Amino acid sequence: MRRWTGKKDAFGQLLYACHRGARGILVTERDDGWVDASVLADYFFADYRRWSERQKEAIALARGRVLDVGCGAGRVCLYLQKKGLEVVGIDHSPMAVKVCRERGVKKVREAFIETFDARPGTFDTAVLFGNNFGMFGTAAKARRILARLSRMTSPGAVILAEARDPYDTTVKDHLDYQRRNRTLGRMSGQLKMRIRYRNFTTPWLHWLLVSRDEMKEIVRGTGWKVERFIDNKGAMYVAVLEKAHRQEARRKGSR
Repeated sequence: MRRWTGKKDAFGQLLYACHRGARGILVTERDDGWVDASVLADYFFADYRRWSERQKEAIALARGRVLDVGCGAGRVCLYLQKKGLEVVGIDHSPMAVKVCRERGVKKVREAFIETFDARPGTFDTAVLFGNNFGMFGTAAKARRILARLSRMTSPGAVILAEARDPYDTTVKDHLDYQRRNRTLGRMSGQLKMRIRYRNFTTPWLHWLLVSRDEMKEIVRGTGWKVERFIDNKGAMYVAVLEKAHRQEARRKGSR
């Protein structure tokens, strides 16, 4: 994976500008020409009081040593630090990492989740808020990364993965895009997009939106299973994943 340097780090440049007092909007461009500008950059700096209820409920499950995947401006890291947890943030945007450090995140690294590695059992919780399950891009890649996360986490670890159901829409352009994906043999919720800010543009990114049933299917055989979904209504939800052996042990214990 190539480092996001210079004009390619649109996301990090947006965060840094907002960190320095500007106001901005996250602009995403899909490969069919669809442009979305619905997310205020303030979202990435929001304190706990402004989080969604699903994120508040999910973060209460964080314990032990935490890995914040796609940490952005560090809002999750900072919250967990205040709670006394040891947390490591990773992001592939060098400017996002700079923002995190300036805001007081103690441990943050510039890294892609695809290549990030740690010793077995290092983490007890992995957090992927902000629809960051989507960064896995494809089902196959999601399975590979989940298997890696299984190895670097403890036996009692959990993943708190926020995702978006692509089917919860009536927008014709989205439905047409999903139909095209299926024609090409892809999952309906596979996206190819990039982020723009002023004269900065990221490389094209592959993103994955999945339904709850698709989430269950993807995690099968990766060492994880869905324990439950938080916010079981609407498009956005958080999947609570736990080690598969824990569910099996509970089932045997209940017999």
